[in-house]
Amino acid sequence: MGKQKNTDSEQKSEKSRKVTAGPIREKARSITRLVAAVGGVIQKKGYTGLTGPNIAKEAGLDKKLIWTYFGSIDNLVETYILQRDFWNMADQKIISELLKNPENIGKKDITALLHGQLERMMKDKVLQRIIHWEIGEKNKTLRKVADEREKIGEHLFEIIEPDFTDTGVDIRAKLALQIAGIYYLVLHAKYNGSLFCGIDINKVTDLERLQKAIQDNVNAMYDEAKVNK
Repeated sequence: MGKQKNTDSEQKSEKSRKVTAGPIREKARSITRLVAAVGGVIQKKGYTGLTGPNIAKEAGLDKKLIWTYFGSIDNLVETYILQRDFWNMADQKIISELLKNPENIGKKDITALLHGQLERMMKDKVLQRIIHWEIGEKNKTLRKVADEREKIGEHLFEIIEPDFTDTGVDIRAKLALQIAGIYYLVLHAKYNGSLFCGIDINKVTDLERLQKAIQDNVNAMYDEAKVNK
């Protein structure tokens, strides 16, 4: 009898777990679909198309779930952007690795970060639209994302900036120009398509020229500051 009671109890417990697990998995799937749907809408309709009905239709779900799981469309869009933003994704992982040996961070690492950003911007059409949206419209969600991006970049500056103290090299200003240049050149090439200073980075050869220029500029910063890293 004792064994039978234990078996019955175990079966009830297993059924309870299954009943609980089902809704949890369904919620997770719905959240994933809604987040992904934001990207689909941006690609098809642009950021002006980010409405509840459009997102719900793209996800194949009831629009009420947006408010149930995220509280607002802005929160859902923010979740998506944070997942796609270069500095919040790729560089967080890279910077975490660099932080393990901060004293060794040098020009090769900075060059790799900038090359990675350029590559991601060139390939990711949604990220291009997000950056275009960010610089073209005042938006609380995008401002919050930009502020978070700055915090991540600040971790890097806290490590590398001391190397340039009293060298006359303003590493922040120089990198700001590099990063802004990457943003603009990619958006110009993808949205306008015309040449910029005679360069078309949609062509492999011209893109390689830009990659080399990035490397040369970073090397020049370190050489000018006489920082041997």
